[in-house]
Amino acid sequence: MTSQSMLKIRLAALSFLEFAVWGSYLTSLGNFLFNEGLGDQIGWFYAIQGIVSLFMPSIIGIMADRWIQAQRMLSLCHLLAGLFMAFAGLYCMTVDQIEFAPLFTLYAVSVAFFMPTIGLNNSVAFNALTKAGLDTVKAFPPIRTFGTIGFICAMLFVNFVGPEDSKFQTTYMQLFVSAVFSIIMMLYALTMPTCPVNKAPASGTLVDRLGLRAFTLFKQKKMAVFFIFSMMLGVSLQITNGYANPYITFFKEIPQYADAWAAKNANALISLSQISETLCILLIPYCLKRFGIKGVMLMSMFAWFFRFGFFGVGNPSGGLWLMILSCIVYGIAFDFFNVSGGLYVDKETHPSMRSSAQGLFMIMTNGFGATIGTLCAMAIVNHNVVSTDPVDVQLSGWRVSWAIFAAYALVVAILFWIIFKDNKENSSASSKQLLEAESDDAGGMTIDKI
Repeated sequence: MTSQSMLKIRLAALSFLEFAVWGSYLTSLGNFLFNEGLGDQIGWFYAIQGIVSLFMPSIIGIMADRWIQAQRMLSLCHLLAGLFMAFAGLYCMTVDQIEFAPLFTLYAVSVAFFMPTIGLNNSVAFNALTKAGLDTVKAFPPIRTFGTIGFICAMLFVNFVGPEDSKFQTTYMQLFVSAVFSIIMMLYALTMPTCPVNKAPASGTLVDRLGLRAFTLFKQKKMAVFFIFSMMLGVSLQITNGYANPYITFFKEIPQYADAWAAKNANALISLSQISETLCILLIPYCLKRFGIKGVMLMSMFAWFFRFGFFGVGNPSGGLWLMILSCIVYGIAFDFFNVSGGLYVDKETHPSMRSSAQGLFMIMTNGFGATIGTLCAMAIVNHNVVSTDPVDVQLSGWRVSWAIFAAYALVVAILFWIIFKDNKENSSASSKQLLEAESDDAGGMTIDKI
């Protein structure tokens, strides 16, 4: 086996563990909260992922670019994320009645350290592939596929493990599963190839000293538009994570659907979404080459429209095929945006600020976008579902909510189609030219890479 093949296997394992941490609770947390009487607070648990993404990926990315090697920072973040997730599980295990404030606080601290690891994981992988002489556009998507496989394995584990009436997907045990994966990831990250640290000269500007050069990308009209629409599309990212599982499980309250397999195994059904990812992600290199970043992003946006729409009109029995279709298009909706966007940012940014740029991408998507989207979704679902009664009215409320989400995705897609312009010929050089111009303005400074 060649060294390049071995590297790909090691990076695949890294991606597997990274997303297994997330898959242990991301789609099932809503079910657990509903069971504990915290259904009206679900939005906050998902919004906090966006709130911490406003600043944590940027701060951690800057530290990885300037002072601490990215693979070591990845390890440290997973250690802290795992410990606080374990503390959250211990709290739930030791109290008779789970209260919002202490659970949310422990969970929020864990998430604050986990969210930057997604961008750090990308940086570690891109660095290793580049050092090995491999094309990241071709080599990274198959590696990232194993992240999706890890997510699926974690989802299925919490779906099927546990007593019949208290599977992990409905209890605090999912928090312990996530903590264990984080600790394993903490140890494994330390075995990754060393990432360079880029030190700004002491005489540089404040931007150089703080590692904030990535924000200069907003001076490019194309990149500014890209990041703004990334934020708008990010609104959709956490909606199904927070509410798809409770929605499917809700059908158990309706007699004609009470015994349906899907209603009892919502996490397993939703895992089809991640299975779709493993297939769709392999199409990214071809689609990027054939259609460019605009075409791929448009595919993602329209896929979100169908993702929400099919959920809204489906059910776990005769309409199960519609829910399955919703899961199938999710691969295009999520990965064509997240993975292609990460690759696009990597190609458009100078090596000296790649970690910072990945952090900025996370801020716009999982930060502003996901926060706004989750809080709005919580308001919509609470108004249309949680505050209503009886069951048939709640079902109508669910359908109205999914229709609103679908309409939003469609509007964003149309606007992006009209506004975003992608100049393929000049795209690879644009950010580098900007960086050189910024350096000239600062007195011809260079950024040393060690």
